Amino acid sequence: QIVLVSGHLDSWDVGQGAMDDGGGAFISWEALSLIKDLGLRPKRTLRLVLWTAEEQGGVGAEQYYQLHKENISNFDIVMESDEGTFKPSGLGFTGNAKARDIVKEIMTLLQPINVTDVYDNADGTDIDYWMRDGVPGASLRDDLSKYFWFHHSQGDTMTVQDPNQMNLCAAVWTVVSYVIADMEEMLPR
Repeated sequence: QIVLVSGHLDSWDVGQGAMDDGGGAFISWEALSLIKDLGLRPKRTLRLVLWTAEEQGGVGAEQYYQLHKENISNFDIVMESDEGTFKPSGLGFTGNAKARDIVKEIMTLLQPINVTDVYDNADGTDIDYWMRDGVPGASLRDDLSKYFWFHHSQGDTMTVQDPNQMNLCAAVWTVVSYVIADMEEMLPR
């Protein structure tokens, strides 16, 4: 059984893609790194996917889906971060009411950093195939007030990334992915 965390590596042609969507790739990598460094071993596999070609029609995500859809019942949740890694506020979530209640309870663990909101509907080109077929999905929600200052521009460089805000995003990704991966049962569908 798999809990998938992800971001994509492709950038727009005029920028480096550090924020869109390098930030999602960074926090997904950091989540697994933190879990490993803490010596935690969840009941399910945590899988990092660094998508490619999202900007070119999502062909990387489609290929991955085609290769793994026969095991769709083993995917517990698919998580994608694709809106930068600014100050997080919570998660967008797609799933049934019982699964949403579980995710809301998990998010209470993030009260110390004030990131507890669960919004309707996860977004993410790379996880849409899975959610369409009933797999619960989550996407990071963060402060988008500066996102379009840099989105698809020459300004999308590493200097856009705020290490403190990225750490908060990584904390959200780490807690949610680990807790779901270590629950007794998969999220209800």
